[in-house]
Amino acid sequence: MTAIPQGRTRRAALLSAMCALVVTGTGLTGCGGDDPDAGTNGVGKLSADEIQRKTRTAADSADAVRLSGNVVTSGRTYRLDMRLKADGGSGSVTSEGSTFRLLRIDEQLYLMADADFWSHGDTDAAAAAKLDGKYVKVPQGDPSYKKFSGFTDMNVLLDGLLTLHGTVEKDGHHEQSGTRTIRITGDGGSGGTLDVSLEGKPYPVRLVRGGGAGTLSFSAWGKDFTLEEPKKNETVDYGPQLPTS
Repeated sequence: MTAIPQGRTRRAALLSAMCALVVTGTGLTGCGGDDPDAGTNGVGKLSADEIQRKTRTAADSADAVRLSGNVVTSGRTYRLDMRLKADGGSGSVTSEGSTFRLLRIDEQLYLMADADFWSHGDTDAAAAAKLDGKYVKVPQGDPSYKKFSGFTDMNVLLDGLLTLHGTVEKDGHHEQSGTRTIRITGDGGSGGTLDVSLEGKPYPVRLVRGGGAGTLSFSAWGKDFTLEEPKKNETVDYGPQLPTS
């Protein structure tokens, strides 16, 4: 009987242990060509169109979400970090070097910005200083209301964002921020790329919009948060129309 070299035996044992760790510890593909969807929600086995339907259904059923990243629209880039739910939202928006905070509770919208933000328009320095760091009520009849409230509307944002254009196809298994995903693309990526969670509900995790229109991450799906009216000393009622900004 031929003896097996001791070093080879140790290497085989080590390899076997590593494979077991990978499979049992993370649920990822093992060393023997195991099913990459083992231990997942099974969405990765579906067709690209079915995955798109499943993830949209999951998103529509969620009560809340956090959305962060860049959106490019009409040649202007907006950096968003918003928490959203059915009756409102809060967070920050940055555009062209200016950052402002938005808070909407039901139909009431508030905007907070610094003096520089307000002084870019037709507001004089004294008035801009009074608005600095204060929540300003945005009248519903003001042109800014529709523009800014859209950033706080969960349904409007998801309807406009979670759409891949062109022929939808699968683009393999991936990982985003520690979450295993299945990726689908529109027209090979030119129509957008969406990573869908393979853990728990098939929520959208990361979206790369087609045409260089921005990249967004989604998290905290279904995690409720509190929206509170600003205190009276934190709020300024500017009147029926905001200054041009």
